[in-house]
Amino acid sequence: MKNQIYVWDYMVRFFHWTLVLVFTIAYLTGEELDLVHAYAGYYIMGLIVVRIIWGFIGSKYARFSQFITSPTAAIDYLKALFTLKNGQEHEKKYIGHNPAGGWMTIALLISILATGYSGLKVYGLEGNGPLAVSTAEYSQVQQAGFIKVSDDEDHNNEQGEEFWEEIHEFLANFTVLLIFLHVGGVLLSSRKHKQNLVKSMITGYKESKSDK
Repeated sequence: MKNQIYVWDYMVRFFHWTLVLVFTIAYLTGEELDLVHAYAGYYIMGLIVVRIIWGFIGSKYARFSQFITSPTAAIDYLKALFTLKNGQEHEKKYIGHNPAGGWMTIALLISILATGYSGLKVYGLEGNGPLAVSTAEYSQVQQAGFIKVSDDEDHNNEQGEEFWEEIHEFLANFTVLLIFLHVGGVLLSSRKHKQNLVKSMITGYKESKSDK
């Protein structure tokens, strides 16, 4: 007999699927629609901040304290997962995130935050966004004629922008790699344990076997 257990609260589910949508928009508009890309990035950064806060004050299975384990536990879980037969129960049952899933969640949060920050740096060097305040002030002083920008300084600014653009692109692609690994892990776990983990992130409920 299987019981329905409410695991993922509304905030977690809203965060998850909204992040999927907005990250896709941001990734696909990076080269052509700068304004759309920038606002999608802002929205993503806001989502991450809310999720981090929710990781401390949210419901039981949303909290970091519930799913952050030792790296050894994650490695042991993965080793056991690859040796399980389809439908076989893992020796330890995890209602929320399993150890590997918990660490993937943290890796994704960090990677997306780093991607967002590098994007803000690029945007700032172009004279936009919250990191462009000092640049704007500098430009005002320059226009007033109090200082002059040398060709070397212009060259350094261009180099800085190129550097952060490369970092931003690398982190965005690295995040996509993590997403593919995450999806692969979800599909593998769903198959091995005969649980529809995608459905549970939609409904909030997971099935748990009971002896009764």
